[in-house]
Amino acid sequence: MNQNILFADIQTWHSDQQAIHFVAQQGGALINCWLSLSWLQQQSGQTLSTPETIIATFIEYRFDIEDIAEAMIDNEDFNDSGDIVIKE
Repeated sequence: MNQNILFADIQTWHSDQQAIHFVAQQGGALINCWLSLSWLQQQSGQTLSTPETIIATFIEYRFDIEDIAEAMIDNEDFNDSGDIVIKE
């Protein structure tokens, strides 16, 4: 684990993007991270239909999600907006 990357314990569901937003911090810079609902459903094997179950499942898989986001940050796998996007 890269101690230079920290993750806030805050996540929000964005129905318009069908994704969960969470934030990482590296060297004082905030990095927007997004996790697609389809990825979360695929990993959990569940159909997630309410914001509450989506967030609860995100929390259940948080460590795996943060590991993936951390690797993407280390590899500089940012999208055109400078965000990290985890999707299928």
